Amino acid sequence: MIHQYKSHGYNIVMDVNSSAVHVVDDVVYDMIPVYEKQEDKEAIFASLDSYPREELEAAYEEITRLKNEGMLYTEDIYQKYMTDFKKRKTVVKALCLHIAHDCNLACKYCFAEEGEYHGRRALMSLEVGKKALDFLVANSGNRRNLEVDFFGGEPLMNWDVVKELVKYGRSLEKEHNKLFRFTLTTNGVLLNDEVMEFCNKEMSNVVLSLDGRKEVNDKMRPFRNGKGSYDLIVPKFQKFAESRNQTNYYVRGTFTRNNLDFSKDVLHYADLGFKQMSMEPVVASPEDDYAIREEDLPRILEEYDKLADAYLEYRKAGKGFNFFHFNIDLTQSPCVAKRLSGCGSGTEYLAVTPWGDFYPCHQFVGQEEFLLGNVYDGIVKQDICDEFKQCNVYAKPACQNCFAKYYCSGGCNANAYNFTGSITGSYDVGCKMQQKRIECAIMIKAALADMEEETGASADVAGEISHVC
Repeated sequence: MIHQYKSHGYNIVMDVNSSAVHVVDDVVYDMIPVYEKQEDKEAIFASLDSYPREELEAAYEEITRLKNEGMLYTEDIYQKYMTDFKKRKTVVKALCLHIAHDCNLACKYCFAEEGEYHGRRALMSLEVGKKALDFLVANSGNRRNLEVDFFGGEPLMNWDVVKELVKYGRSLEKEHNKLFRFTLTTNGVLLNDEVMEFCNKEMSNVVLSLDGRKEVNDKMRPFRNGKGSYDLIVPKFQKFAESRNQTNYYVRGTFTRNNLDFSKDVLHYADLGFKQMSMEPVVASPEDDYAIREEDLPRILEEYDKLADAYLEYRKAGKGFNFFHFNIDLTQSPCVAKRLSGCGSGTEYLAVTPWGDFYPCHQFVGQEEFLLGNVYDGIVKQDICDEFKQCNVYAKPACQNCFAKYYCSGGCNANAYNFTGSITGSYDVGCKMQQKRIECAIMIKAALADMEEETGASADVAGEISHVC
């Protein structure tokens, strides 16, 4: 499968099955689709007779070389292994601990209903948390590295239990030959020096929730009395990011129909001094006034192009930052299983409620049809786990002819279910945004490679993109 597109002055060709990416000149770009369908060399040249013969000969030679080297028109080598892939033994390697089904903000788009998750307000007890960590250790097989995310609601509303669970997890490591990677997601309201110090010692990553500009954030992320949260949390987040040497954190926002000019919010992060950031599209019911709609897509896709331009300009000016969706690995990592099946929800990754129930991930919590078991009895509905285990890019019809499938790994199962009623469905609006982000990310790789060549500075992209002229 070949995907071609033009972006910011670059002609980019992706060989989807091999993950090879090429920046090419006009004649190669125009010849590639003809070459694939036409075997006769002279017929190919006849269809491109606006180019000089010598350019056509050179392009034909380069395309033939790339094909022979397995970098163009390659076959799908993964589908034939899917039977074995589905039978592979999986282990639990990550838990999302809902340490608090309660929150001190009233974010308008919150899928967790201010932390309640279609249920009741509750805080996880230390007993339940320990049982969850015991379950993770017992069901992780030979895997050494385990991940636990403290999530909510707002986890800092149950801070003492967070600290005790970290302590308990560390006590299990040596005996069981495990290494816990703890992470935390917070709205920052209760963030203080003691929390920062502890997180800097124990949390591998911290997600800081902020929607960008003050007027945008305060419209969607107010306190329950309607007052905005921006002025309280931004200074704390700035201090925290600096205390972590601008690494191992993300400022994470959500854009809605109210701020389709979200590139300004990302740049606002950068202007505040943040170096690690993410901005996610809201996922909401179509009847919500802030929900993203199909008709919004042209503007959103244009906004990603604007952000890509600004990203490169900030980089050139020495003010570079890391935008999560512009990170892309063109060297065929991560592993095949990850590329085919994504986050591992319902199999390798589970969410745990404050009272100890298991769900496939945090976005399924409260949907009783996806209740898998609990920390006391373990997994009692293995059939649901088996269904998730078989959820991969080959099980999703919309993925079959999509160039992005090995980068997005089939997308979010929860979004697929919520919009189509099936975890093998596809959230089409989300897919189109993901495709655009991937195209921008690859273009940025090409631009950074050119910057590296011009300046001699390392952009860490050597060998990832071939230039064919």
